[in-house]
Formats: sequence, structure tokens, C-alpha cells
Amino acid sequence: MSRKRHRATPTLTAPASAWLPSAPCSPRACVESLGSPAAVPRAALRLTAVVAVLLFGIMLIPVMGRLAGVRRDRAVRLWCRTIVRAVGVRLRITGAAPPTGGLLLVANHISWLDIPLLAAVRPGRMLAKAEIRQWPVAGPLTASSGALFIERDRLRALPGTVERIADSLRGGAAVVVFPEGSTWCGRAQGHFRRAVFQAALDAAVPVQPVRLHYRIDGGAATTAPAFVGSESLLASVWRVVSARGLVAEVHVQPVLPPGGAPDRRALAHAAEAATTHRTCANSEASAHI
Repeated sequence: MSRKRHRATPTLTAPASAWLPSAPCSPRACVESLGSPAAVPRAALRLTAVVAVLLFGIMLIPVMGRLAGVRRDRAVRLWCRTIVRAVGVRLRITGAAPPTGGLLLVANHISWLDIPLLAAVRPGRMLAKAEIRQWPVAGPLTASSGALFIERDRLRALPGTVERIADSLRGGAAVVVFPEGSTWCGRAQGHFRRAVFQAALDAAVPVQPVRLHYRIDGGAATTAPAFVGSESLLASVWRVVSARGLVAEVHVQPVLPPGGAPDRRALAHAAEAATTHRTCANSEASAHI
């Protein structure tokens, strides 16, 4: 199997604006390919499988809405784990999130795979950019999940978005956020934006940091699953389904309790530090697929 690696280190540059953060990562400089021409049949089979799983999930949306909360969450977790497995990625989860109650779930952001990975930990309402509404398949799915959409080019809308997040948290929902505001390749990481942490403070709910990491089974870290820069979603999906031996590691870190930080700056810093740890301190439970 041919392994084409790009070792260039990202050059850090300032984001275009404070509210539209961008990572310096690009497919050409940061992302390695683990596929080969011989992998095409396997990739096509995996792509067919994941489309089937997605369509099955879409068909079940009306049924899922009638299930009780615990049963619905269990079904969503199973469906998301099946999606990850269908694209050929092994999932390893260490630690556990509180199963009920308001919770701000935050993680570093590398790939489109991060979304089902976090839903496999605890399903919740995702904070998503408004453009996702227009994406085929992913748009309707995201909207039907109860996502909170944000118009990132409208800074004036930020206080209202924070208040909507706080209202959801007060209602006992989990809200899933990638506070970096952009995807990174995995070798580098951005700083956590502070605004969403204000919602956790206002609602007096805990913050659950989660560290996401991708590697080759039995080997080193890999940037192959990264979805960065101007790359198309289809190109990133194809690279993942073409790869062999991808492992997604989800480290659920100890929860940050309400009242444990004096302000949103300190809370964001604590959550960011937790997601950069290379080992997981919370080992109460683990799941392997």
C-alpha cells in the first residue's frame, strides 16, 4: 500500500476576523493519503455502506422523535457508531459523559467524522454554521437533529446565539460545540473561542471536554481524516473510505463543574488544556468497536 506523506509544518497566520477564525492547515501541506489504486473497490463498498446507513437513519427520523429520551439517545449513539464503522474507521472511546442534564460538550475539531464521534459519546444539539443548511444530505440531517445554526459573518447575532445555547442547556439538553471555530489537521490546534462558554456559565451547567485523535492501527498519528482548507467534502470522504487501518480515539476528559471557573476566559482555557492532553484521565468506562 502506497503511503504518501506531506510533512510540511503549518505556517501560523492571523484569521481573517475575530469571528471567522481560519486554520493555517491545507490539504496540500498537512494531509497525508493512505489510499492506493488497489483500494478503489474497498472504498466504493464502504461508500455504498455509509450511504445505506444514512438513508436508513433518515427513514427512522419520525420514529426516533417518538422515543423516550434515553432510548432515543441510545439509538442515536448506535447509529453514529455504525456510520463511523461503515467508512472503515475503528472507534475507541475512553471515559463517559453524564447521560442526562444540561451539558456543554466541547472538542478539538479535525474532521467531518468528529460529528458522529461526539454523538457516539452523547447525542446533543450541535452549534453549526448556517451554510451547512445548504449541504446535500448533511444539511437536512443536521437541521432535523435540532442543531443551533449561527451566522458567523454577523457579529451582532452572537449574544442571541449565546442566549439560545444557554436556554437549551437550562432545558437539560447537551449542546455540542467546536470552539476553535475551524478544522485543524490534528498536528496543530487552535485556541478555544470564549463566547460559547458564557452560555455554560449563564445556565450553571458543566462543561465536558473531549479530545479527538486519529491514528493508524498499531502506529502513529495520521492527518488522513482531516477536512481542512478549501478541500471538498467528497474528496475528504473518499480519502477516508480509501484508507486502511484508521482508528478514531475519543478521550472523554473529566467534567468541568459549574462554578469551577471564575469567568469564560478561564473556563475556555481549562477546556482547551483538557483537549490537548495526550492521555485520558477519565477511565471509568470504555467502548471498542
